[in-house]
Amino acid sequence: MTRRRSILLPILVLLVATGLPAQVHYHEDGNPWKQRAGNGPDAEVDGWYYNLGITGIRAQLMADEPTHLLVKHVFAKSPASKLVKVGDVIVGAGEARFETPHRNGYGMDKFGPAGPIADFAAALETSQGKQGKGRLALVLRRGEKEKAVELKVGTKYGEYAPSFPADCKKSEQLLDELCAYLVSEQRDDGSWGSEPQNTFAPLALLATGEKKYLKAVEKAARFHARTTSARDESSLINWRYMGAGIVLSEYYLATGAKWVKPELEEIYEFICYTQYRDLKQVNPRVKETHPDAWPTDDKKKIGGWGHNPGFEGYGPICMITGQGATAMALMKRCGLTIDRTRHDAAYDFLARGTGQNGYVWYEDSPAGQKDWADMGRTGAAGVANLLSPYQETIYRERALAHATVIGEHPESFPDTHGSPIMGMAWTALAAWGDPASFRKLMDANRWWFTLAQCGDGTFYYQPNRDNAGYGGDSRVKPSAAVALMLAIPRRSLHVTGKPFGD
Repeated sequence: MTRRRSILLPILVLLVATGLPAQVHYHEDGNPWKQRAGNGPDAEVDGWYYNLGITGIRAQLMADEPTHLLVKHVFAKSPASKLVKVGDVIVGAGEARFETPHRNGYGMDKFGPAGPIADFAAALETSQGKQGKGRLALVLRRGEKEKAVELKVGTKYGEYAPSFPADCKKSEQLLDELCAYLVSEQRDDGSWGSEPQNTFAPLALLATGEKKYLKAVEKAARFHARTTSARDESSLINWRYMGAGIVLSEYYLATGAKWVKPELEEIYEFICYTQYRDLKQVNPRVKETHPDAWPTDDKKKIGGWGHNPGFEGYGPICMITGQGATAMALMKRCGLTIDRTRHDAAYDFLARGTGQNGYVWYEDSPAGQKDWADMGRTGAAGVANLLSPYQETIYRERALAHATVIGEHPESFPDTHGSPIMGMAWTALAAWGDPASFRKLMDANRWWFTLAQCGDGTFYYQPNRDNAGYGGDSRVKPSAAVALMLAIPRRSLHVTGKPFGD
């Protein structure tokens, strides 16, 4: 069986609504609920549960009571402290009882927060506005009895404006707090940890257009410059280089700092070296580690990037190829000489992986012409096409198709394959290319922004499709991505709509 079929068949089984458990995708073995952060602000919580916004409550979905939420943790000094206890079952919020059951699973019929999650989010959002007066009414079941409590959540943040994050007081306040938080969390070496936050944190700070963050952005830029070279055989290295190329390009375009351009030349040399163009590049070990991925056609997967040089693992994939094409597009705008044939090869790879509806599959063949699921890959491809430095209209047409399918199916926004936080940011950036699609995406996921926000203004990594990557960066990673998304309307970066000089 080929690699494509080995992945595609189980995914398509889910997509045709078999009812298999896969919204959060919790399992009989206790995942994701039994996973722990280990360190960081969420280390005190004994599992990976839903954050219920600024209430201070962490809750678990239940198979036997799908209309209720089981309280698993309450943070001290939070609105819920001393009022809500671990073991309580939340049966209603905002003076209305929960009636819709949740949909545990992954697939087109399960995406979205329908059920107690959506109902709780709506009540919490309303409670923070003028109508709610900062008070959230809850109905709890404690033992055999029901109990009504009222949480003082306050009106400090208020409600999101209908146009959020644009023209939205709450979005602006959160953006200010998140940027201050990111600066405080920046490490001495200029980084924030892994690739998503090392890409999105400096981009978010730069996207504000505020000079007070330039020192932190330069520190991050120098980190990327210092940790990249023309050759690198480190594990999963291509992700780091694509992020570095994008960050350094945006920094150069914003500041004109002369030291950056030679660093970009070095990164460009690396991504040319690692772009798959010929069967000779395939590492023989692939036959042993991933035999199904071994290319049988000398044109298959040409132009893409995988996790590492040498066709490591599954070979080139669309998520990182979209970022590679974006890096090249920005580098060309910086004045680098970009090999058009290589750039076109990357765009062609993405086109081969795109269905008629604009949805992008894992590799360079579509999942189905009308199928859709998590949108991170589609977002990365959309940004690459939107930023294309070439005059042909096909790139803008593809960008619009990617944005449109995101707007048509916004439910899977926080449920992206591999790294949902990375996928969310690229999805939002691509949707921004079409205002109507961006509006649909934000409106459909207002619940996520409401519930992912913690009491201290940071954002939290909620359980998701893959239930992967939960750790000590459970606040830094989503906070970086959310800050970038909230800064999009300022159009201070080229990935957020700033026009190029030409």
